Amino acid sequence: MTGEAVPVLIVGAGQAGLSLSWHLTRRGIDHVLIERHSVAHEWRDGRWNHFTLVTPNWQCRLPGFDYDGDDPDGFMKRDDVVAFLQRYADSFGPPVREGVEVTSLTQRDGGGYLVQTTGGEYIAGSVVIATGGYHHPIVPALAARVPEGIRQLHSSEYRDAASLPAGGVLVVGSGQSGAQVAEDLFLDGRDVHLALGGAPRVARFYRGRDCVAWLHDMGVYDVPVDTHAGGLAKRESTNHYVTGRDGGRDIDLRRFALDGMHLYGRLTSLHGSRLAFAPTLEASLDAADAVSESIKNDIDAFIDRSGIDAPVESRTKPVWRPTVEPDSLDLEAAGITSIIWSIGYRADYRWVKVGVFDGQGHATHRRGVTAAVGLYFLGLPWLHTWGSGRFAGIARDAEYLADAIEQTALIAAARASAPA
Repeated sequence: MTGEAVPVLIVGAGQAGLSLSWHLTRRGIDHVLIERHSVAHEWRDGRWNHFTLVTPNWQCRLPGFDYDGDDPDGFMKRDDVVAFLQRYADSFGPPVREGVEVTSLTQRDGGGYLVQTTGGEYIAGSVVIATGGYHHPIVPALAARVPEGIRQLHSSEYRDAASLPAGGVLVVGSGQSGAQVAEDLFLDGRDVHLALGGAPRVARFYRGRDCVAWLHDMGVYDVPVDTHAGGLAKRESTNHYVTGRDGGRDIDLRRFALDGMHLYGRLTSLHGSRLAFAPTLEASLDAADAVSESIKNDIDAFIDRSGIDAPVESRTKPVWRPTVEPDSLDLEAAGITSIIWSIGYRADYRWVKVGVFDGQGHATHRRGVTAAVGLYFLGLPWLHTWGSGRFAGIARDAEYLADAIEQTALIAAARASAPA
């Protein structure tokens, strides 16, 4: 055994890794966090300038550290989130080793794990992978055939409209990031073209409250994924698009279209400078609206059965419908000089040489606990509930894993001290 021995090694020092570190510190369990970049790196370097959370500030609760600002119903901007996480780290001094990348994780014959990093080797009794599930931005193969001179970037690289060449912009993907980036560009006066996927949407406010507050009270964020109607497939679902910008509002793509944004269905192919789209635009808009209305139905039912006195609100009616389904777009003729790909990320666990993945490369676990003793995951979307993707849900997941780690350590200690 030549590496540095640590009882617990946490890979990643974002909100997930820090939350677990807080619990382990409180319990006196020695541990180390390995961070490839720096604390809160993804928030600092992977978000655009006008980024805001879509969850209200009162939901920003980490272990031992709640939001304490003067706008609990508001939405933190990017730099506020970075500062929030930095203050959290400063509040208890986690043992983070920054600028170190893990290159290999293997099981040891005698138990525990060998962790190889750019800063040396570690022998760890337990390892927690807290790197999230968004590792490599997805860019489609057809991007290689986009005409030269058109700038291409992933939404994680977008910062603001001013950083792009003058001219039109095509955004591909209508999830949270795609819809918000399209909004950011449109509000800046750019000529925006948006190719929609199948992302759902949700109203920002309904019947006098933020919809997140209603769903929180309804317990929607607390339903375990393995008892959810959608089952484990929910882990692959796309988040609803909405925004916290300027105090929070709906993102109504129909309204944008009415005001001049160009909407298309699903992108299918590229020939020369001409893109082709499937005739899915109207169906995508209708499906997104249907999800939003179904959430309102659930809120109405909750209000009725709880006897809550809430203002009555009329339902939203579509302000725009496509007269025809656009089937193509000539990039050069339309004056498009930039394409922003916002079609998601691909997880990459090639450095994990332990058999805890399914045939599609997804980690197999129950509440972050894998079949390999002492190996855990934290910070994944739907790790346990829908709330697992929010600060408060991560805090709960971290406490659960801290309990599991402590129990595993107690069992190992008992076995070590037992007479032969």
